[in-house]
Formats: sequence, structure tokens, C-alpha cells
Amino acid sequence: MPEWLINTFDGFVLLYSAMLIASYIWMVLAAAGRHHHRKTYHDEDYTIDEMRKSPYTPFVSIVAPAYNEEKTIITNVESLLSLDYPDYEVIIVNDGSKDSTLQLLMERFQLVKVPYAYVEKIKTKPFRGVYKTTSDNPVYQRLTVVDKVNGGTKADASNAGINVVSSKYFVCTDVDCILDKYALYRVVWGTMCSGRRVIAVSATMRMSNGCEVKNGQMVQVNPPHSPIPLFQELEYTRSFLVGKTAFSSINALQNVSGGFGLFDTEVAIKAGGYDGDSFAEDMDIICRMVRYMCDSGEDYQIVQIPETCCWTEGPSSVKVLMRQRIRWARGLLQIFTVHRDMLWNRNYRQFGGFTMPYVFIFEFLAPIIEATGYLVLLSLFFRGEVNVVTMLVVFFAIYSFAQLLTMCIISMDIYIGSGFKRKLDYIWFAIASMLEPIFYHPILVFAAIRGYIKQIFGAQMVWGNMVRKGVNQQDAKKKGGKHA
Repeated sequence: MPEWLINTFDGFVLLYSAMLIASYIWMVLAAAGRHHHRKTYHDEDYTIDEMRKSPYTPFVSIVAPAYNEEKTIITNVESLLSLDYPDYEVIIVNDGSKDSTLQLLMERFQLVKVPYAYVEKIKTKPFRGVYKTTSDNPVYQRLTVVDKVNGGTKADASNAGINVVSSKYFVCTDVDCILDKYALYRVVWGTMCSGRRVIAVSATMRMSNGCEVKNGQMVQVNPPHSPIPLFQELEYTRSFLVGKTAFSSINALQNVSGGFGLFDTEVAIKAGGYDGDSFAEDMDIICRMVRYMCDSGEDYQIVQIPETCCWTEGPSSVKVLMRQRIRWARGLLQIFTVHRDMLWNRNYRQFGGFTMPYVFIFEFLAPIIEATGYLVLLSLFFRGEVNVVTMLVVFFAIYSFAQLLTMCIISMDIYIGSGFKRKLDYIWFAIASMLEPIFYHPILVFAAIRGYIKQIFGAQMVWGNMVRKGVNQQDAKKKGGKHA
């Protein structure tokens, strides 16, 4: 390898690393400011009490797709029906289940097929019918079940649910996610704390691995004690409390998690809903909604709230983690293919001028740069051209910065008070942070590169089991399989 090429690459990596570190410092400072402001001026107990009594608290729909969920569907739906919120509905989309999911719902909640004028505002696989309860129980009357032909993706099922939403806002979630009792109050309040039209609200999500759950409700929040979920718990906390919060502070939030998020129904429908072919539907729908608002010349805001509203089961093995991250990488490449005209485009405001370039440079290109760096380092090492002392100094400098960043995240989480109740549990975060650069991060880089290659060469994506040993949550198969 020519020396000039190595020197050029060295300079590029040095500049890239400096920019990345600077961005992290900005995100920590911006997020800390937002958390302090919210902690100082927002009284959640007072807010919930006022919203509970107010006649102006908006009606909300919860859309949750279900496919072959017979083992836990009743418990999961009962959990959704038991949330503390004055006026909401639960829309379960039975996406052509081949087991007894629909029959169990009909028996437990006394459902019958009812006449329904289904309007396909967003195109989906064929609609079969709508089921409502015959019971006088007001809780059961909140439930609507939509039956449709299997569409192969969660996005297609979610779109069918959106087609029957009758409220101004809807929450999209997974039927096997565990929602906080006050989750709806928190995301709805996010729509009320801005002078602009809020088109989406993102809330913090955590791993349910290791937590104590009873009757579909979170009883005790514990850190995962298995390595892979623990790494992902740290990654999620860093993303929601620092990254997304900072981007939200300048109205440039890049995505709202598919596991739990609130959306403006009108804007979501006019933007075309979810893309059924996308592997990154959570970012794709935000791109679509931002595009619609900007093209229409309307002002908007996308909000991130720090409180934990949802827990989801994370991958329990390297194999399942690889499958998940390959799909995410493919989705990211899809985003920059489908929405490439938004990149560097100030017509799309902060999203086009800042968010898309940042994601492209520091998320999409990062695995490519890192993988190239590994290859260059190995080449130089075998040629005896590595200055070991300099390499170790640089490594420990960056490693120390990563540990400092983790300490900031732990401090924020304790300050907000929505994480672990026992402060000693954060020791697991510290352990994960020390091991992450060595064991976890290289896996993510390798998975991302594989995802890019698969997407470029058009390999068919098949999604398998998300977790093992009887846990219900599963990934979807691209053609007629489980939802992610």
C-alpha cells in the first residue's frame, strides 16, 4: 500500500474522529440542558392529574400488529387495555395469523364481526373484516380487531390499523411490548408543550430482559444480566437520552422507534404511511412526514421525551443480534436510496440540512471507515510498520472518552429518575461500557457491512426468531413471516 495513501487515510481518520468526538460533546451538553429544563419546569404528577380531569385531553388510538401470537395475545391485549388514560382505543391488527390468535381474541373479549366501511387511505394487503365486542364492559369496548391477509411486514399491518384510526393521534407499538401505565399521558403531553404542530413524539425504550413482569405490567426494572441485551440496553439509553434528545432540541430528530411512538394521524396518512418494503420503516415514515410538511410549507416539530414508556425484549444471542443489525443496515442504505434528494437539501430544513448529512457521515459511513481501518491496521502490523506506543496512546484516549460519556449517561438517567431504582444496578452499565469497544462494537461493524452487501446485491431478507426459550417476540420474515 503506497505511503501517501496511508498518510491520507490517517489524516482523514484523525479529522473524522475529531468531528465525531465534537458531535458527542455537543450532544451531551444539549441533552443535559434539555433534561435540566424538563426536570425544573415539568411536574409529571401535576400534568397527569390535570390531563386526567381535562375534557380537552385528546382521544388516542393504539395500533398493534399481531401475527401468530396465540401464546401471549390475551395477556398482551389485557395489558394494553389497562393503561391509565381517560379516552383511548386499542386496534389489534391480526395479520393473517395461521394459529388461533383471532379465535382466542373473539372468545376472551366476546368479539363478533361487524359491518364496517373500510376506507383504504393507505394501500395494504386485502382487508377481511373488523371485530367489536358485544359485552357491556367499557374496557372491552375500547378494543377493535382488524383482520387482514398477511402482508409479510409489520409496516403493512400497521398501515391497515392506521386506516381504521378515528383519533387525531395514534401510537404504534408491538403487541408484545410492555407499556408504562402512564405512557399515553407522557407522549400526548409532548404534543402540548410546543407552539408548533407536533407531528410525532418519541419516548425512551428499554430492554425488558431481566425485568420482573406480572400480568403484562412492569413490576421491577432490572438491568439485563446477559451480555448481548446488556450492551443493547446501554446503547438504547445512550441513543434516547443523549443522541435523540440533542437532535430534538434543534427539531432534527432522525426517527421515532417502531416499538413505541406517537404520530399525527392526518400527516401520517397524507405522507403515505409506512413503506411496506422498507427495513427501516421507523426512519422512513419520519422522512415521509417531514417531506410532506416541508413541501406543504407547514411548520412542524418532532419531540423526544426522556421518560421510559416502553420495554421490549432484546436479542439474546450473537446470531439474532447479527440478523437484527443486518436488517437495520439494509434499511439505512434504503433510506439514502429512496430519500437521497433530502440529503444536504435545506428545503427540508434541519432534517435535510443537518440530520441526513449527520446520519450519512457518522452512521452510514462509520462501519465502512472502521472496517477499512481494521484492514489497514492489520496490513501495517504484519509489515512491522505499526508504532505500538502511539497506537496504545490513541486507543486509551478514545477509550477514556467513551467511559466518560457513559458516566454522563448514567448521571442523566439517575437525574431523570426513569431508569433503574437501585443505583448499584448502574454498575452493570459501567461493566458493559468497558467491554463494549472490544467485544460488542466489532460485531455491529461486521453486521453493518454484511447488511450493505446484501442490500447492494439484492439478497432476500428472511427474519427469524428474535429471542429464544419461549419468549414471544420474534423478527418478521420478509415474505409471509413474523413481524419485527
